[in-house]
Amino acid sequence: MRTEFLQEKGEQRYARVIDIQATRGRILDRSGEALAVSTPVKSIWAIPEDFEATEQQKVALAHLLAMSTDDLRHRLEGEKRDFLYLKRQVSPDVARSVEMLEVPGIYQQQEFRRYYPGGEVTAHVIGFTGVEDKGQEGVELAYQARLGGKLGSRRVIKDRLGRIVEDSGSIRAAQDGSDLTLALDSKLQSIAFAALKDAVKAHKAKAGALVVVDPRTGEIVALANIPSYNPNNRSHLTGAELRNRVVTDSFEPGSTLKPFAVALALDRGLVTPQSVINTAAGSLQIANHVVKDVHAEAALTVAQVIQKSSNVGAARIALGLPREDMWSLFHRVGFGSAPDLGFPGAVGGKLRPWKTWRPIEQATMAYGHGISVSLLQLARAYTVFARDGDMVPLTLERMANPPQGTRVISVNAAREMRAMLETVTQVGGTAPRARIMGWRVAGKTGTAHKQENGGYAASRYLSSFVGFGPVSNPRLVIAVAIDEPTAGQHYGGTVAAPVFAQVMQSALRILGVPNDAPLVPIVIPGEAQEVKEGT
Repeated sequence: MRTEFLQEKGEQRYARVIDIQATRGRILDRSGEALAVSTPVKSIWAIPEDFEATEQQKVALAHLLAMSTDDLRHRLEGEKRDFLYLKRQVSPDVARSVEMLEVPGIYQQQEFRRYYPGGEVTAHVIGFTGVEDKGQEGVELAYQARLGGKLGSRRVIKDRLGRIVEDSGSIRAAQDGSDLTLALDSKLQSIAFAALKDAVKAHKAKAGALVVVDPRTGEIVALANIPSYNPNNRSHLTGAELRNRVVTDSFEPGSTLKPFAVALALDRGLVTPQSVINTAAGSLQIANHVVKDVHAEAALTVAQVIQKSSNVGAARIALGLPREDMWSLFHRVGFGSAPDLGFPGAVGGKLRPWKTWRPIEQATMAYGHGISVSLLQLARAYTVFARDGDMVPLTLERMANPPQGTRVISVNAAREMRAMLETVTQVGGTAPRARIMGWRVAGKTGTAHKQENGGYAASRYLSSFVGFGPVSNPRLVIAVAIDEPTAGQHYGGTVAAPVFAQVMQSALRILGVPNDAPLVPIVIPGEAQEVKEGT
């Protein structure tokens, strides 16, 4: 019995179960370029009761671990535990220097630290891991189960110097994480990020967001936010930098919502693009409220309602629709429910039940007031026009085969709307600055007053543009939002549309998409000639 007792005490002192680290899977872009990789590092740990060091060794060890000698002494001499981390994820040079001190009770174990080659450019897509190598934001969090793998363990006997003198074998083998290939295109991501950053700076804006979707597959091929952060150095990370505005922020979309009520009216056969709408000289009274247009017109065709962004025209068309049908279309294109991406913090926005709608609310929702959406939801919704009336789910992963679409509106209604949205980018529309050389593009501007104290701020705007190209065979949908531009311009056609044009032009060239328009320079009309949208 005495022998067994002593053996048990000895094992308690020197027997250890050591974790076997699993290697976290890599995150790759669609071409196999690494976006997140794991590099081996060491962590310094201690058995406090075994710690024995001279004063000189204590000073040297504290210096290497970037702590004071008093702090080191307090942590080690005041602890009764048999395991204590002193410093996680130290560099190989520091680890070697600590080892050379040969301090009893101080040990090392291998871990992994995540490195992100794209830095701030891909930060809001990839996210980051914490000190335990577990995902905390972005794809790293959304795909933790696949990327992280599972720790293994083995039982060992160590001597007082921390050397393994007996290995009792593996208790559980480690399972490495799997690599993840995203739909993200690194080249397009860099272009999108740079264009957005320049626009936010030029317009002295609070922030900006941009997302690029392939409407054929639902793949998210680029996603950028400004401000951003460096995931490799997060010591001074702020909440504003961390926010993935494309996914987590909802806003009133303004005139970018006008095509949906109009598309429903087209789909129901209530109007055609040539139908004339009484726009009442730019003013419409509904109960105690007045809907106004920036440019007063007595009448506009349905196509002109879209081209010139008439609030009155959109409201009149919406009021001719059953409330339930209008709500149903909004719901089917994804408004009111968070995208099923598994992405952290994805919002569903606000879409109130149709039974609560008053006439003024139905009218204002037609031009994007009284409803809120995320930029990601808005981009996906526009794929219904780029895909001939059906939609597919969004995905962060690269798709081997295009998914089956779900019908939302008729092919004819989608194509008619596509043609009308192309006129928005032409002379006489609200977004001639969205045009690009060599390809036809289509889209819609939005300029919404931001909400403030239960109402709308007089001089705080969110400027947006959502569009697709080429019109003949859409390959990309791009949504851009610039938050609170303060440099003198605030219309979506002036602030957001040029960002769309810059990214679309470069993207279609990189993708080798055939031209469907002449390769002649685009002439943008003077600012005085540009049409300003109603909201």
